[in-house]
Amino acid sequence: MKQAYSTYRKKARGFALFLYLPFFMLFYLCPSEGMILIPMDETQTDHLKAYGVVYNALKAGVKSYWLLNYRGGSFAIDDSREVELRAGRYGVFIERMTNAGFAGILEVIENNNMEKVTLEKSPKIAVYIPPGALPWDDAVTLALTYADIPYDTVYDREVVAGKLSDYDWLHLHHEDFTGQYSKFYNAFRSAQWYQRQKMELEKLAKSLGFKKVTECKKAVALAIKEYVENGGFLFAMCSATNTLDITLASLGTDIAEAPFDGDGVDPNYRAKLNFSNCFAFENFTIETSAMASYFDNIDVNMVNTPLRKPALDFQLFSFSAKLDPVPTMLTQDHTSVIQGYFGLCTSFNKDVIKKSVTVLGFVPGTICVNYLHGVKGKGMFAYLGGHDPEDYAHLVGDKHTMLELHKNSPGYRLILNNVLFPAAEKKEKKT
Repeated sequence: MKQAYSTYRKKARGFALFLYLPFFMLFYLCPSEGMILIPMDETQTDHLKAYGVVYNALKAGVKSYWLLNYRGGSFAIDDSREVELRAGRYGVFIERMTNAGFAGILEVIENNNMEKVTLEKSPKIAVYIPPGALPWDDAVTLALTYADIPYDTVYDREVVAGKLSDYDWLHLHHEDFTGQYSKFYNAFRSAQWYQRQKMELEKLAKSLGFKKVTECKKAVALAIKEYVENGGFLFAMCSATNTLDITLASLGTDIAEAPFDGDGVDPNYRAKLNFSNCFAFENFTIETSAMASYFDNIDVNMVNTPLRKPALDFQLFSFSAKLDPVPTMLTQDHTSVIQGYFGLCTSFNKDVIKKSVTVLGFVPGTICVNYLHGVKGKGMFAYLGGHDPEDYAHLVGDKHTMLELHKNSPGYRLILNNVLFPAAEKKEKKT
């Protein structure tokens, strides 16, 4: 009798579980009514991985919003179990809220210098970087890898072949588009790594049908310019910023001395410079000597001297979120001051910046501009000075940055703002 009763209880529990199973499945698999808030103020435990949560939510088709100027540029995402689990794995702090709670946030946004921007899709990303380079050779690949945001690498072969049209967003970093090997000739021409880099670039240029590396890099620079003019988004840091514009200005002349390309500088190169080709700079001067370690007077840090000046902290400009959503997106952060850091190009000389360009970050009381944005044709670009926001000195041979130790880096947030920027819904500028 006791055994029969036990069997009956087991069957009853099984039947009850069968009846309630659909309700359990609905509870776990269907999102509840409400939103997930990813705060980006000082309460956030990992600002950098938060961008990865948002990117992957967009990739999965989950509706997402960027709340400009609200708690450090927070994100709101439709309630999703997958998003919640990913945030937990990443160590990203989130807040659950009801639809009524989100409506309250939108009311705050409406009545203040804030704006809600819909994020439409996860942009397809390309990083221009030499084959064999490691993620820590480039602060952006480091940030993308840490945040778990997928990207493809491209270099001269892919760019010349027209592959950039496959991407929404392109990043350039520690690169010399003038073909002068970062002007390391004076200090490092006997170093094995310098000689190997020179040999590899010469081999690549010849395989693509160019006699000189300088000619190859000009073709690459022109392709990048056309990519942006056709609607692409460009983000550049370090030496990619000034050398790209130098190369575009000098498409019709030769500014490289014999140690770089086998022949001399065009004696009339100054008269042949075309600054209308450039993205951000105009009327700048070029240093053509192979023995000089700097390129121009664009980089304030190296103007008229081979010695470094201090890398100064810079201030982010405050924009109207409703009137200027684009620069507002690019400057979202949990602090308005970014600690200074070096690069082969550290700070831009405001005296040679085009009037059409918007300054995003600057050193008060100086001619130093560290962050800027502009429009070129149908596309847009942003330049950020320096090499690595968490590596002040950036010396040859330095150990790579471990972002696990810099989860809340304000400087790296500027990089990741640019990654999400192409995802934003396009709106007419409010007047």
